[in-house]
Amino acid sequence: MIVKSLGLFSLAKIMGITYAFFGFIVGLFFSFFALMGAILGATLEDSPEPLIGMIFGVGSVILFPILYGLLGFIGGIITAGIYNLVAKWVGGLEIELQEKSIAQ
Repeated sequence: MIVKSLGLFSLAKIMGITYAFFGFIVGLFFSFFALMGAILGATLEDSPEPLIGMIFGVGSVILFPILYGLLGFIGGIITAGIYNLVAKWVGGLEIELQEKSIAQ
């Protein structure tokens, strides 16, 4: 089988959701380190800066998936467009499939 073209929005949706998932994971790590920094900062000095760090840390769990998802969606559109253009010149991506029998 040969994949001759990719649907722009089909690939964009898949990449957008996948990147949003990765953004959530990155946001969790970023949030963890921001919260640890805020706690460390709060123990060392009396200032409002640790509170700002905590808010930014928690906000990263919301902001990163949105940004990553949006960039993944845009990247999916660009990738599908480039693939479709190149596939017209050199042919599509060849994929070998095997049907799974029920007896296996």
